Amino acid sequence: MPHYASTSGSDTLQILGACPHDCPDTCSLLTTVQGGVAVKVQGNPAHQHTAGSLCTKVSRYPERTYHPERILHPLKRTGTKGSGQFERVSWDTALSDIAARLSTIAARDPQAILPYSYAGTMGLVQGESMAARFFNKLGASQLERTICATAGGEGLVHTLGGKVGMRVEFFAESKLILIWGSNSITSNLHFWRYAAQAKHNGAKLICIDPRKTETADKCHEHIALLPGTDGALALSLMHELIQNDWLDHDYLARYTLGWDLLRERALQWPPERAAAICGITPEQIRALAHDYGACAASRAPAAIRMNYGVQRVHGGANAVRLIASLPALIGAWRHRAGGVLLSSSGAFPVQRAALQRPDLLAGRTPRTLNMVTIGDDLMRRSGPTFGPAIEALIVYDGNPVAVAPESARVVQGFARDDLFTVVLEHFQTDTADYADYILPATTQLEHWDVHSAYGHTDALLNRPAIAPLGEARPNAQIFRELAARMGFDEPCFSDSDEALCRQAYGNTVNFDTLLANGFATLDTPEAPFAQGNFPTPSGKCEFFSARLAAQGLDGLPDHVPNHEAAHTSAAYPLAMISPPARNFLNSSFVNVKSLRESEGEPLLEMHPADAAERGIADGAVVIVYNDRGNYQCRARLSARARPGVVNGLGVWWRKLGLNGTNVNQLTSQKLTDLGHGPTFYDCLVQVALLDAKGS
Repeated sequence: MPHYASTSGSDTLQILGACPHDCPDTCSLLTTVQGGVAVKVQGNPAHQHTAGSLCTKVSRYPERTYHPERILHPLKRTGTKGSGQFERVSWDTALSDIAARLSTIAARDPQAILPYSYAGTMGLVQGESMAARFFNKLGASQLERTICATAGGEGLVHTLGGKVGMRVEFFAESKLILIWGSNSITSNLHFWRYAAQAKHNGAKLICIDPRKTETADKCHEHIALLPGTDGALALSLMHELIQNDWLDHDYLARYTLGWDLLRERALQWPPERAAAICGITPEQIRALAHDYGACAASRAPAAIRMNYGVQRVHGGANAVRLIASLPALIGAWRHRAGGVLLSSSGAFPVQRAALQRPDLLAGRTPRTLNMVTIGDDLMRRSGPTFGPAIEALIVYDGNPVAVAPESARVVQGFARDDLFTVVLEHFQTDTADYADYILPATTQLEHWDVHSAYGHTDALLNRPAIAPLGEARPNAQIFRELAARMGFDEPCFSDSDEALCRQAYGNTVNFDTLLANGFATLDTPEAPFAQGNFPTPSGKCEFFSARLAAQGLDGLPDHVPNHEAAHTSAAYPLAMISPPARNFLNSSFVNVKSLRESEGEPLLEMHPADAAERGIADGAVVIVYNDRGNYQCRARLSARARPGVVNGLGVWWRKLGLNGTNVNQLTSQKLTDLGHGPTFYDCLVQVALLDAKGS
């Protein structure tokens, strides 16, 4: 059994942990500790999905943990908001002042206090347990945490019944794999290992993505459709499957609901119609349908790996519904190596009520604010519709000033002199610059946590490998101590972090197995929907959703055009997507010197034809702009960008940008069709040489 690594002694120990970051792989880690110092982080070779390898980012975790700019003591603001000027204070001073300020606000209306967090850690303990208890007891406003995956999640719920799908390891046996909206080599490395194994065994790999990614380079074909047109492509594929009778009629009859209605809609989408919308050729659609349909005729397993790029547009949820419907048309679910995977998180029996304790609300129903619209919400005044203005903001596991859309508006809100802001952080991020207090949080190497995953079906445990550096404290401990200062005396506020780890799965996952191995594999079927048994109300794959129809929405999925559709604006004729830079994960790792040096500088990929039209040479400094603001970066002329689309690689910290902004200066706060998600890839811009904008 792994041991806790103390700060004394010279023994070399290896401690089992889990990667905390927002990635489908959720790797099992081995941290080597010598004399209380973490000297190496590597993948756990005993964990099937990690198989001893890590991405470049997490393999540098000691560099991040021991970073010279790590915040190790509580800090109080001394300068103006945004100036980044702070002085060191004691924990007692910080916690007493914070508790007093929150108590005063809560006495007027606790809903004027808002937590803001997302996936700085995906841990069930440090991410959502004690913090949720604290804010539920307080009666603070609730946060609708939608900034990543809710549109796609809703699409799955109304089609398959939940965030469920194939088991990732069986992609290795597939004969055709559509990698749809995913740069797997960069953002889902361990899935790519299975895909590469399938390719080696003769499978065909097709990448569907507006950008010619590193993954597209390794696939047999790349279909570079326009952003936000995935639903049109899926409908046209259905059209061709119907016209050529590449269907599994028995599966459709037994295990689906609403096929006649979907069939009628799909027949309105011949390849010529979809091709005009998608910016590709009808021949590409016909060839893709032939490849997919041939698997139905030969009973060969065909698999689809979706990722979240598909759903960050106005019609994202409908697009996911349509793509998730495709396997049922050809009976792909009959095979364990057939079907679709977007997220496996619905398979995990997380005991969220035990962790978060909604009973502490005591019958209250605080308002809910959407994290995507934080820019607008911070600027709203009190009123009968909105409720009280936000007076206090507690940020943990997030960097909204860099990550939230329309960031000029976000900055304006964070800069309010009357807004009391507390940020739990490792570094002085863009958001931390606007804090009244910065509280030093532990990294994954310094605390207990337990994890689910959304790219495989193993639960993982993270043990602390080293003692916390400086005065850093785990998130759960910080909220535990704040609760005590606020006079919250319920026994649940005394639960230790290890106790919270045990509560996360209750009796559904053997905690002794987690302690011994670092992971425990869920008992899930190999071919979950071979005979239907979808977790929908009907038990079938629901092409038609009665639940949506009851809400007055279209029960059938359809192509929903972008809010800002390409070629509809003379002023802003270019569509922009903002995929992650290879060496960053959202805004994490941006300040790790070796990774930032590998990434270079903020870049905008442009197709040479679009650049030539604007007199832009490779390496020129350009200004990218729309009505929401402007962003300066360096242009890279590249075949990775298709004509009409530019790729603003992110997410750089604003303070590291050429003009103190990043790509989210340009994105909007508009929401998706379902799930209230963000529309980062639904964005029109213009690009010009920096000195030519006014000409």
